[in-house]
Amino acid sequence: MRAPHLLGRLCAVALASAAALGAAPSPAAAQPPAAAPDVAEVTYTVKERQDALAHWTAARMKKVGQSVDLGPTGPMTKAWKGAPVKTVGRLFFVNANGNDTWCTATAVKSGNRSVVMAAAHCVRRGASPVNTYTDLVFVPGYAKGARPYGVFPVRATVTPASWAQESTGDVAALTVDPYKGKQLTDAVGGQDVSFDRKPGGQVTSFGYPASRPQRGEELLYCAGPAKAAPADEWQVPCDMAGGASGGPWLAGFDASTGLGTLVSVNSHGDALDGSTSMFGPVLGAQARKAYERAQRA
Repeated sequence: MRAPHLLGRLCAVALASAAALGAAPSPAAAQPPAAAPDVAEVTYTVKERQDALAHWTAARMKKVGQSVDLGPTGPMTKAWKGAPVKTVGRLFFVNANGNDTWCTATAVKSGNRSVVMAAAHCVRRGASPVNTYTDLVFVPGYAKGARPYGVFPVRATVTPASWAQESTGDVAALTVDPYKGKQLTDAVGGQDVSFDRKPGGQVTSFGYPASRPQRGEELLYCAGPAKAAPADEWQVPCDMAGGASGGPWLAGFDASTGLGTLVSVNSHGDALDGSTSMFGPVLGAQARKAYERAQRA
């Protein structure tokens, strides 16, 4: 879940919500203040995406899980045994110390058929605009080393500007390249996304936590009632550990199809050890703008 990540390379570019167009004002006219940015975006060059694919071999993906042990898997967290949830996978990346790590992410329906939703802290450090992460790849349907639908390099990440500036709004929308000529959701489908939804109802939360014995190699889940929490968040009963960050909260989840509606993502627990609740952001206007921007990246 939420944890500090260290300085990476690549600069974030703040995007204003709109550009003012029209005649230039006279020299004496007062200039209005610049519009505050809505989102912060990081883009990766073709070379950087190629390097990410070269870095994340199948062997390295398995090794990173073996290097982390966050204790035994909790009693609320279960191994998923139903139909494959093809849209959910592991999001691998490298932090600024050169350490390999991962989160969980989800393919969602989008105009460019290439958008993934995750937590903002999976792509950049909060309240530190220059601290972004590198070598990101998304592996939908990852299971015990299998990569059944391919490895999709990330070409852009978008978060609310509030995350980059203030550590609020822990959600990210990522844009990925095709794999062997096929767009992401053409390969695995996509979850619906709901914005401005009032917290409540039954949700199913998925993730690839670093708890044992799975150590990130299997998709795990919690299911239970959601409720409103302080700081514009949702709360569900769940004891998934780190590595599950960014995993989807799916309302109306159909176990036979693996589909539902994404209403939030795993952000953090209520304790470093022995957490029994998972919190996720309410997907409001800023989350919507990040999602919309990722469709144009």
